Amino acid sequence: MKFKGWAATAPNKPLELIEYDPGPLGADDVEIAVEHCGICHSDVSVLKNEWGLTKYPTILGHEVIGKVVALGSNAKGLKVGQRVGVGWGAGSCMHCEQCIGGEGNLCAEGVATIVGRHGGFADRVRVQWPWAIPVPEGVNPKTAGPLLCGGVTVFTPLRVFDIRPTDRVGVVGIGGLGHMALKFAKAWGCEVTAFTSSDNKADEARGFGAHNVINSRNADAIKKAASSLDLLIVTVNVPLDWKAMLATLRPKGRLHVVGAVLEPMPVEAFDLIMGQKSVSGSPNGAPITSAQMLNFAARHNIEPQTEHFPMADVNKAIQHLLDGKARYRIVLDA
Repeated sequence: MKFKGWAATAPNKPLELIEYDPGPLGADDVEIAVEHCGICHSDVSVLKNEWGLTKYPTILGHEVIGKVVALGSNAKGLKVGQRVGVGWGAGSCMHCEQCIGGEGNLCAEGVATIVGRHGGFADRVRVQWPWAIPVPEGVNPKTAGPLLCGGVTVFTPLRVFDIRPTDRVGVVGIGGLGHMALKFAKAWGCEVTAFTSSDNKADEARGFGAHNVINSRNADAIKKAASSLDLLIVTVNVPLDWKAMLATLRPKGRLHVVGAVLEPMPVEAFDLIMGQKSVSGSPNGAPITSAQMLNFAARHNIEPQTEHFPMADVNKAIQHLLDGKARYRIVLDA
């Protein structure tokens, strides 16, 4: 049986529909019929080979929602016909300290859904069974795809750093990641501050859960937020005034980066030492974190704000993203 998918064949070229033979189903594999797949900036980075990891042709797409159609002999806890989600991770070694400890997203042998293998801009996709996350009742499958990448990426720091409902959380960048971060932080019980360079997003940011909105280009407004935040989640991929951002943290506060800022981040030691502050980062979430995130989203009725395109219009959808018009995540419907 051959699979069909929209493949990148070279940097900056339109995706082309191809067929490929996935080979025999592996013992640890789950085969999923794709219903919906979100488009992430990471897909564009892989398309353009910005990270130097791309091997063409490659089928992008790592925010998959679909139904299980086949299970390998070793697959556990899933059944044919069950709806599942797939994010950035497609497999890990399952025996290292990180995997056994529930942090498979940090596995040194981890496999990404769209690096060296084919992803979800296709009729079917395969992943290792622990990375096929059951989608609970109460989660809208049409909009859930972005939760499996962007959603768990911003959910992870709330969980792993033991953020409390009494804490104050800031979010820099009200885009695909940031708007979900506002929703999760608000549902977590925190006081939430949005930092955006676009004043026209202020009302939307409040609608997503922000109690306060600050223009990230207004130095005076940022100064007024000094010593006010316990956690500042940076979702953008552009340089910021890092000294000013660190100054918004309370003692023992943390600046946490989830946006792929490619330039070096200058940080002065005393800006950390005097307030016992931290700078950290994290990738996507482990399977258990993704499952917890989906259950939390179901409980609190959290879903991304999405725009939809037919899968066949994937090139139009990518251009819509590149033009900065996405509000706030794009989903392809198979």
